[in-house]
Amino acid sequence: MDLFVRGEDVWVTSIADDPGSLGATLGLLSDAGANLDFIISRRAPDEPGTAAVFVTPLRADHEVRAGDDAGFSVTRMTYSVRVEGENTPGVAAKLAKAVGDADINMVGFSAAKLGPRFVAHIRLETMEEREAVIKLLSA
Repeated sequence: MDLFVRGEDVWVTSIADDPGSLGATLGLLSDAGANLDFIISRRAPDEPGTAAVFVTPLRADHEVRAGDDAGFSVTRMTYSVRVEGENTPGVAAKLAKAVGDADINMVGFSAAKLGPRFVAHIRLETMEEREAVIKLLSA
C-alpha cells in the first residue's frame, strides 16, 4: 500500500453539553484560522452536562493560543497516527490487521472515504506504540 503516514497531536477540551457549545468552541479556533482535519465530540457519560471535544491539528502559534483560550490542551492520554491513501476494498481491514499482527492494541480507529482516497486516524496508548505504527505503515 502506498500510504502517507504521520503522527499528530490531539487537542482536547471539555464543554457544556448544551446547544451551541460546540459551535462556539470551534468558532474560536476558526476565527484564529485553524483548518482542522479531524473533530470528535462526545458526551461525557461520567460527567452529566459536559462533553469532550477532540481536534487535530493546531499548528501555528496563533492557533495554539486560540486553543489555549478555548480550554484545549494536548492530550497525553492517547497518541494518534493519521494515515492517508488510495481507497480500495478492505483497506481498513488491512490497516487494522497490520497493527494487530504487530501486537499493538489500538485505543481507537476512525476512517472515512474521501472520493478515491481514504483517511484514517489510529489512536494508541503510548508514544512508543505511535512511533512503531508510523514505522510499520510507512514501510
